[in-house]
Amino acid sequence: NPDLDYAQVVFVSATQSSDGTWRFDTTVRHNDQGWDDYADAWQVVDLDGNVLGERILLHPHDTEQPFTRSQSGIAIPDDVTQVIVQAKDNVEGFGGQVVVVDLTQREGEKFEVVRP
Repeated sequence: NPDLDYAQVVFVSATQSSDGTWRFDTTVRHNDQGWDDYADAWQVVDLDGNVLGERILLHPHDTEQPFTRSQSGIAIPDDVTQVIVQAKDNVEGFGGQVVVVDLTQREGEKFEVVRP
C-alpha cells in the first residue's frame, strides 16, 4: 500500500557483525503529523511472521522524511535466508510497503547486504 497514511519501508541495509548478529539500517517514510499520527516502529520478521528484531521509534519525524534508524544485535537463524522488514504507525498499524531482504544476495530491490 503506497499510501503515506501507512508507514512505508523504502530501503534496508543489513550488515552482519563478526558475532553473527545483524544490524538493520531501515529507511521509513510516513506522513507523520505530530504525536497523534506517526511511524512508531519497524520490525524484522521471518517469512512465517515471527518477529526477529524490532526498533521502537520514540517520537514523530514530521520534518525528517524519509528517515533512517538502526537496530543492532538482531539474531537471525542460520536456516533463514529471507526476512521481511515492515514498519507501522500508531494509528493504522502495519499495512504499508515492506522490503523483502534476501540475505544470500549482496543487493536487490530496495536493499543491500554487507557481510564481514
